[in-house]
Amino acid sequence: MSYEMIPVGHGNFVARARLIAVVTSDSAPARRLIQDARDRFSLIDATGGRKTQSVLVMDSDHVVISAIKPESLQLELKKESESDEE
Repeated sequence: MSYEMIPVGHGNFVARARLIAVVTSDSAPARRLIQDARDRFSLIDATGGRKTQSVLVMDSDHVVISAIKPESLQLELKKESESDEE
């Protein structure tokens, strides 16, 4: 089984098929989501020490934080889907 991978920054990738949502890290619910994942030991930090810009929710109940803005991740998702259609 091979997954299409989406770059989330600093040489880190997530499987596109396992991604449920991408949200900004600005809101209080997103910060709670990050803290809850940290408490459950299911937080994956892909920021490389930079400011968290987006929160990726995976179907495995993991939460990935990234320093890439959600808009940029959306463009990556769009590029991936366009290359699939060709």
